[in-house]
Amino acid sequence: MTDQIQRFLFERTNVRGEIVTLERAFGEVLDRHDYPPAVNHLLGELLAAVALLTDTVKLDGTLSLEVRGQGALALLMAESNPGGELRAIARLAEDAAIPSENAAFRELVGEGQIMITLDPTDGHRYQGIVALEQDSLAGCLAAYFDQSEQLPTRLWLAADGQRAGGLLLQRLPDESRNLDADAWERTVHLADTVKDAELLGLEPLEVLRRLYHEETVRVFDPKALRFSCTCSRERMASGLMTLGEQELREVLVEQGGIETQCHFCHARYHFTVPEVEAMLASEETPPTLH
Repeated sequence: MTDQIQRFLFERTNVRGEIVTLERAFGEVLDRHDYPPAVNHLLGELLAAVALLTDTVKLDGTLSLEVRGQGALALLMAESNPGGELRAIARLAEDAAIPSENAAFRELVGEGQIMITLDPTDGHRYQGIVALEQDSLAGCLAAYFDQSEQLPTRLWLAADGQRAGGLLLQRLPDESRNLDADAWERTVHLADTVKDAELLGLEPLEVLRRLYHEETVRVFDPKALRFSCTCSRERMASGLMTLGEQELREVLVEQGGIETQCHFCHARYHFTVPEVEAMLASEETPPTLH
């Protein structure tokens, strides 16, 4: 099974969809971290969801999903871009009890919120926030679209310790293209029958065939997905500058340099005293460091 996302639509309706399968990219995320099984499960769902939403909103930039909770799982975050690059991370609350293998979504996160951030290459950054009021990640994201975008949207997400997958349906506002008044209700009802094992174990076209063999579905070419971290020396330098001059100088005195690590991919970056001094002396964006 390859890592890919595939767009489709139902002919003569205003209903479109996306279906995603992830194996290698998900595995690369898990290989870099040691999370409990229940956290791995939810992280896989989030990774599938961010891929689905990125392809749905047609953003030229980065889309991130961030779940902030007050339970054992304090943070869950995934990012994606139109190039099919994905990364994700989780963080347990300090002194949190390790959740059971079968812990449900609300057991892990408790109360909290989901933030959806659109960061375009050109233009202004946008962030939408929705409270965690549903019993699943898919339900919370559907609520976000209902409240913020007013676009009826449903998601079905699945993950295990090796694979992640998901299905998204969305009803577009253009009713002039819809010649089938029952299309939305019918396609959602059929999608509700999909099993986790199908999303995780079958090729996307086979899943669509099983669900919609009586519908006229137009399927577009799939797009490949992969794990890729967007960290860089320049971005790490910019992040260090947010600590402030006093704190940076204290670290330099204590350590004779600064060592920092990307939380997503664990890449390490070392900054020497002269490099940090040059950054502090510059009133503009930190220069490219070599």
